[in-house]
Amino acid sequence: MEFDFMTGAIEAVLFASGEPIEVQKLAQTLETDVDAVKEAVERLNEYYESDQRGFEIVELENSYQMTTRVFYGEITRLALDHRRNTPLSNAALEILAIVAYNQPVTKGYIEQIRGVDCFYGINSLVEKGLIEERGRLDAPGRPRLYGTTPDFLRCFGLSSLDQLPKLTPMDLGQADKDLSTDDAQQVLPI
Repeated sequence: MEFDFMTGAIEAVLFASGEPIEVQKLAQTLETDVDAVKEAVERLNEYYESDQRGFEIVELENSYQMTTRVFYGEITRLALDHRRNTPLSNAALEILAIVAYNQPVTKGYIEQIRGVDCFYGINSLVEKGLIEERGRLDAPGRPRLYGTTPDFLRCFGLSSLDQLPKLTPMDLGQADKDLSTDDAQQVLPI
């Protein structure tokens, strides 16, 4: 397949979709390999950057999505007359951090760590599309399991969860107890 056609096809599919598309699906659709797709996306992003285009292609785990470049975010909001998103509260950020670092987790697990009810915070994050239900735990009551979404990665500028900063016991709020993350999971069962 001609390289120019492939870059145009990737651009068209990502633009039309508006959602993340798996790299493997793009490669399969274009009858090429994953490396060729990655090279084409890299070349497109170089072009967008050098020409100061208003969009870019971001990598979200094993997917790509076309997004507005951050530099043009405010003007885009104004033109589309979107209300400015309300910032996340400290409580919502705490819940999001617990989910991101320990997923999949139950509401009970989050509440055990935070020490307060998290119903509103979890629902708010689900509504904003930052976390989602990931199934049910095979335990009495079958509690919901929550994990982060591709929108979480996109909003925080991450390609994958591997890019989250590493936590130390002090970061985990365990100054008086020296527990590793594995120990915390044993003490606080999901």
